[in-house]
Amino acid sequence: MAAIVAIARRLTRTAQWSIVQQQYLLRLVSTSLFSNSSFQNHSFSSAFHRAGLVHSQILSYVPRFVSSTQIISVMLDINQALPPLEQGLIDLVRQASELESEADAMASLEEESSFDLNHDTFYSLIWELRDEWRLAFLAFKWGEKRGCDDQRACDLMVWVLGNHQKFNIAWRLIRDMFHVSKDTRKAMFLMMDRYAAANDTIQAIRTFDIMDKFKHTPDDEAFQGLLCTLCRHGHIEKAEEFMLASKKLFPVDVKGFNIILNGWCNIWTDVTEAKRIWREMGNYCITPNKDSFSHMISCFSKVGNLFDSLRLYDEMKKRGLAPRIDVYNSLVYVMTRENCFDEAMKLLKKMNEEGLKPDSVTYNSMIRPLCEAGKLDLARNVLATMISENLSPTVDTFHAFLEAVNFDKTLEVLGQMKVSGLGPTEETFLLILGKLFKGKQPENALKIWAEMDRFEIVANPVLYLATVQGLFSCGWLEKAREIYSEMKSKGFPGNHMLQKLLEEQKVKGIRKSKRIDLQKVGSRGGYKGQRSIYKKESDTGKT
Repeated sequence: MAAIVAIARRLTRTAQWSIVQQQYLLRLVSTSLFSNSSFQNHSFSSAFHRAGLVHSQILSYVPRFVSSTQIISVMLDINQALPPLEQGLIDLVRQASELESEADAMASLEEESSFDLNHDTFYSLIWELRDEWRLAFLAFKWGEKRGCDDQRACDLMVWVLGNHQKFNIAWRLIRDMFHVSKDTRKAMFLMMDRYAAANDTIQAIRTFDIMDKFKHTPDDEAFQGLLCTLCRHGHIEKAEEFMLASKKLFPVDVKGFNIILNGWCNIWTDVTEAKRIWREMGNYCITPNKDSFSHMISCFSKVGNLFDSLRLYDEMKKRGLAPRIDVYNSLVYVMTRENCFDEAMKLLKKMNEEGLKPDSVTYNSMIRPLCEAGKLDLARNVLATMISENLSPTVDTFHAFLEAVNFDKTLEVLGQMKVSGLGPTEETFLLILGKLFKGKQPENALKIWAEMDRFEIVANPVLYLATVQGLFSCGWLEKAREIYSEMKSKGFPGNHMLQKLLEEQKVKGIRKSKRIDLQKVGSRGGYKGQRSIYKKESDTGKT
């Protein structure tokens, strides 16, 4: 029986994984949107106005396998300080790409000498074109001729190609890097990540296996990096399988098990699997450490299990393991979620007593469940306390309020995000669109879609597909087809299943329209053929 349950759980996760990367952003917070009169406009605005300009941390409540762009940004040393591009540079590349051959395109770009293409602007150019791999690769070939193809640019181009699953071209670039003595180690890690993102775990593992062909040792760091990559993209079972299959070369240890445990606790949040890994650690005589306890407490807190969260916290302290701030953040979250707000506030005081000053994530861990429960008065009080401690709101703070307020307040929060220098971001609009579509508000969703330009958010494939899917689910088929066509006209890749559904619904709509027309004709005395039969019967005197 246990085996059958395990198989069922695995099949369920497999089915979920095929759609989760597109649909998770259409998920919504609680169905009760906050719109009562106690939400005072002045206090909300003034609280955020005092926030100042602060950059946010990575959203802690978004599934981690969708945060890979931010992780890759760290790997590629990408930050907010990329130099701005000269006016017309992107248009120049786009115009050159429309010429008949690559040679003509390159000649056209080479003739243009008015642009100063140095290493920094070249890197920025590829980054800006990252959603259009052909243009990015053309720009890369141009920069190569100008001698701007340094290590950073090559790594970025490998990631762009991998992002669009142009793996053969990416491998050619890596071989070219190897032949001119450029370091290919980071590029190979990027390939592992992109293969895992494309659900091709076999090729991700093969990339690790052939590292020695590029004179890189597949060491412990690389091994653990591959495990992290597989888990980050949801392939936790595969990571565990690979870890145990490789135990002769890489003996199992607490680090490896913690990577798998983190996957079940913080990516899938599967308590049953997390408990199983905890037991497996004991079977291998591996003693859990701080990270192990932190992952398990996080897992229990996310599912609202206050008892086990506190039990592990007590056990951790008995073993002489001092809890870090992430453990306290998990406890504060589950206490607030389970209506133990006063106890959560007491825990904040205890943190201060132990020399652990609560940070923005700590307060966000209280604000989010309060917003989800519609307790915005309390959430605003926590925000005020947070600001009084000289801690500024983060993107996650704004997102928590966005999930709770009504449509009219949504635009106000977006404005405050912009004033505070915290976006809004692509994820912000995905969150809002998901909420509105789930609430069957396609008209308001389209208003938000129109607002993106004002906040300097350029629609990308993820935003397009989320909007098309949302409109489709609300029955706005014509508008869904219109936006889908717009996405395709910009050269973005489509979604085969979604396109098929749109086409099928169009055919059904045509058939339904024809049936209605026929029924209208029939109601006026039958079809033409029927009327002629009736006439003949009348002429012969038959009834």
